Amino acid sequence: MFNHLKEDVACVFERDPAARGIFSVLTTYAGVHALILHRVSHRLWCLGLRWPASFLATFSRFLTGIEIHPAARIGRRFFIDHGMGVVIGETAEIGDDCTLYHGVTLGGTSWEKGKRHPQLCNNVIIGAGAKVLGPITIGEGGRIGSNAVVNKDVPPGATVVGVPGHVAKRAQTNDEQRRREYARKIGFEAYGASQDLDDPVARSVHSLLDHVHALDLKIEMMRSTMKRHGLEVPGEGIREPELCELDETVSEERQSVGNT
Repeated sequence: MFNHLKEDVACVFERDPAARGIFSVLTTYAGVHALILHRVSHRLWCLGLRWPASFLATFSRFLTGIEIHPAARIGRRFFIDHGMGVVIGETAEIGDDCTLYHGVTLGGTSWEKGKRHPQLCNNVIIGAGAKVLGPITIGEGGRIGSNAVVNKDVPPGATVVGVPGHVAKRAQTNDEQRRREYARKIGFEAYGASQDLDDPVARSVHSLLDHVHALDLKIEMMRSTMKRHGLEVPGEGIREPELCELDETVSEERQSVGNT
């Protein structure tokens, strides 16, 4: 129990630059108070002392503004920042190193008994006001944007935004890695157009890079075939186009799209 407390306090300093000292965290951070009281109430719940556990959880809600059902399972180094209005349901499961901001709800969508609340894998972050509903799984490293409403599984490493929630960014795929390498080769970083969200200009640039890359592959195949047959290969030594100014053009287009 004491080891858990040390980890819970230490993770506050990692994730909140406003933290000023251990005494301050222990005496003024509602998220830490709620977590300490939950660990006690959860122990009572597991021992079959359901009324004392529920009473302690109710007292914790009165004291902190954070409601955590005593049956909810919470991993190590869990951090609730600010915390007011957070609700964590009975069958919710939270992995290690997760972070919740104020107004987050891990709720159910059914009155049926059994598993009805979300499961958060390790290293999940949920933004302020987000609602994660139902017996769904948020994959490891998942990010839920502020005020999003999520009722479907989220793949590992994905970022979800909107109502209803949709994936705005996934963990980097092989295609994205290839685009990044090709963009670097020709002097243009495609991800400069959009770092996180689904941007229409970024999608267009990605499609253009895919098309140019496919054309390059076909040209190289034609050159190799001509060389094998002893034919003169045109275009040898041609300087590649300078696209260093393309990033500025894309930036201007993004601004115009945002203004419209």
